[in-house]
Parts: sequence; C-alpha cells; structure tokens
Amino acid sequence: MRIISRKRLRQASEKHSEWEASLNIWYKVARHAKWKNFAEVRQSWSNSDPVGTCVVFDIANNRCRLITYIAYRTQKVFILYVLTHADYDKGGWKNACGC
Repeated sequence: MRIISRKRLRQASEKHSEWEASLNIWYKVARHAKWKNFAEVRQSWSNSDPVGTCVVFDIANNRCRLITYIAYRTQKVFILYVLTHADYDKGGWKNACGC
C-alpha cells in the first residue's frame, strides 16, 4: 500500500513520543500490505474497525486512534487524522468518514 501522508505520522510522533514505536510498526505493516478489503486489513491489524467510509486503527494500546481512508483498488491509504482517544471521542473527525 502507498501511505499518504507519512508526515502526519511523524507529526503525531513528535507531539506524542510514546506513540512513535507503535506508529512505525503500523506504517511497516500497512506499507507491505496488499489489502483488497477490510477483512484483509483485520487480518493484518486486528485492532481496526470500519467506520463509515473510513478504517480506524487502535494504536499504542488504544491511546492513539489512526483514522484512514483506504482506496483498495489503487492500493492507497490516506491518513486523515491521528488523534488521542479523548479527541477521537469528541467526534469531529466523523464528517470526513460520512458518519
């Protein structure tokens, strides 16, 4: 998969250094994946859920939520948000996912 944009992962890691290792692991898993559907995503990263048109990944023991849009046909993962659990619960990200 092509990850767009890794910059958001780096920015989140700078702000929350405790997430860095987990975000790097997710990046390596996603970059080497060839997901065709959500079932394959779940096989690679069990702590993931479909939400509207997005896929939400639980990162760093659920302290971080990674909200993505996955274009399976073109093999691209668009990183929309990297949020704390508290910011995720506010729900502002849901508009991007058609919720």
